[in-house]
Amino acid sequence: MTLSQSIQPVSFGLARPDQVAGLTGLEMLNAMLAGELPAPTMAETLNFILTTVSEGEAEFRGTPTDAFYNPMGIVHGGWVMTLLDSALGCSVQTTLAAGEGYVSLDTDVKFVKAITADTGEVTVTGRVLTRGRQIATAEGRAVDAKGRVLALGTSSCLVRPLR
Repeated sequence: MTLSQSIQPVSFGLARPDQVAGLTGLEMLNAMLAGELPAPTMAETLNFILTTVSEGEAEFRGTPTDAFYNPMGIVHGGWVMTLLDSALGCSVQTTLAAGEGYVSLDTDVKFVKAITADTGEVTVTGRVLTRGRQIATAEGRAVDAKGRVLALGTSSCLVRPLR
């Protein structure tokens, strides 16, 4: 069983504008957790899912497989970078008012420990450090089931009005 099959209800797709109009960032993510909005299709492809959110925080869980291996026989760094980018960005999203959006300005990741299919479930958390009118920063970490740090990340995001 894959992770995406183990957390219910989960549907994957793209929310329609009328489904998210008037929602804050936190309300959008809670609607996704409740199965009222779909999770991004990328999460299905890369076998990860949003598991919890609160003001300024977001958590994802994913299970690496050998389908994500690079030629060196370990999970490609892009897999954990994607989970970190998602957690960092969604932690910022929880601070958005209705009518606001964000784009990532930069993301920096430090790889601490190799990840393989044997690593098992990886938990990635993001937490907002600063939230200004236009710029937000966040930090995050990826850990295995034993709490060992696999990767660390930081990000800055530009907050802007949606069109």
